[in-house]
Amino acid sequence: MNTESDLDWIPRAGIQLRKAGVQFDAVRMDGDHGRALADRLARMTGGVPGSIVEEANGRRAVYFLVPVGSTSHRAWPDGVTRLTAAPNRISYIPVPALDGLTWPLTWRYRPTTGDHLVHARLLHAALHSPE
Repeated sequence: MNTESDLDWIPRAGIQLRKAGVQFDAVRMDGDHGRALADRLARMTGGVPGSIVEEANGRRAVYFLVPVGSTSHRAWPDGVTRLTAAPNRISYIPVPALDGLTWPLTWRYRPTTGDHLVHARLLHAALHSPE
């Protein structure tokens, strides 16, 4: 259960969809490439990369929660999907509770504060860095 007031965007139980462009946007990368990117980013940040959600089934997506508007004005490679809000565009980002039954979603890297998101420029650099 979420007891911290600055994490009020995280559901108390289960999974909820959050509209992109309100609290955060997201960058999605599917499969093992997304998981490897999350771990590379964690190594680059001393184990504290920001809030990252992963999905256990389907595309096995990894969602990197980033500040609103921080993904624009960058060329993202194929295989990366930006979940943002724009005129005539609405995106939703799945967010699991911190504890309890949230399958198929879980936190790969849990949020520590409400504003501790993945730094988009660092994420972009991690995408282009050698492993």
